[in-house]
Amino acid sequence: MTQYIIRRLIESIPTIIGASIIIFLVFTMAPGDFISAQFGMDSKMTQEKKEELRELYGLNKPLPERYAIWMGEIVKGNFGESYLYKKPVTDVINTFVWNSFILSATVLVLQWMAAALVGIVAAIKQYTLYDQLVTLFVFLAMSLPSFFLGLLLLKLFAVDYRIFPLGGMSSTGIPHEGWAYIKDVMWHMALPVITLTMLSIGGLTRYFRTSMLEVIRQDYVRTAYAKGLKDHVVIFKHALRNALLPLITLFALELPGLFSGAIITERIFNWPGIGKVTLDAIFQRDYPLVMGFTLFISVLTILGNILADVLYGVADPRVRHR
Repeated sequence: MTQYIIRRLIESIPTIIGASIIIFLVFTMAPGDFISAQFGMDSKMTQEKKEELRELYGLNKPLPERYAIWMGEIVKGNFGESYLYKKPVTDVINTFVWNSFILSATVLVLQWMAAALVGIVAAIKQYTLYDQLVTLFVFLAMSLPSFFLGLLLLKLFAVDYRIFPLGGMSSTGIPHEGWAYIKDVMWHMALPVITLTMLSIGGLTRYFRTSMLEVIRQDYVRTAYAKGLKDHVVIFKHALRNALLPLITLFALELPGLFSGAIITERIFNWPGIGKVTLDAIFQRDYPLVMGFTLFISVLTILGNILADVLYGVADPRVRHR
């Protein structure tokens, strides 16, 4: 297994290099740059001064040279300096990414627990009223835009009834330590978590239902029932383990999402996560920050694929890595 993981990591190096080239070209060849975004409407900023700033930031160098410099710094662990925050990109990412991680990890746990329970029961009770109601809820949840649901929850529970705060991560005046701070953060993250969970639970529920329906019709499940095993033993010990195989890839690919942030939701609820920061960086043409973060997510996606292959062998003993 160790040799397999090492081999896959080595094989992923060309993929990372290819992803870095695409990321670099997409952002550097996009119209405008940081100088034009900051001083484009400033009448006092002459063209000569703009060119001096581009020279200072290295924006007027040929693309191959700029890419070589960028990749050379990345190999050293330096993703560049953010134009907007005036500090290293790694420091900016490290400051905000964990706020998004707290939000996304909570949503991931809740959505998988709820989707597994609802989807498995819907598969067992196929074509019943429960199954029909679940299907209705799934399509309703999948059809709602995130901004609509987020604003609706804000109006109902933050403006009308004032149960939850309007936004932010913590309240002004609350001590930033101990259990009081933890409760305050949980109070502020309630509406973003509800929004993201409702939006993501629908599709995952359908995946669980479909996978379970395919498995419970297999001969070995009928044999387990014929042996007189109890329903929960057949479902959770025999059927569920095999039904999880197609879901492993989905779970592994969701892991990078723990660090990518939810741009629209974080913007609506003013959550200080990396998604909101990345959106601001795009608007301000802070391309070193955007490129560094995009490459970071690309590496996590590749690692997620490797993790999925490893989990296949854990869930199914018939899978062998050689």
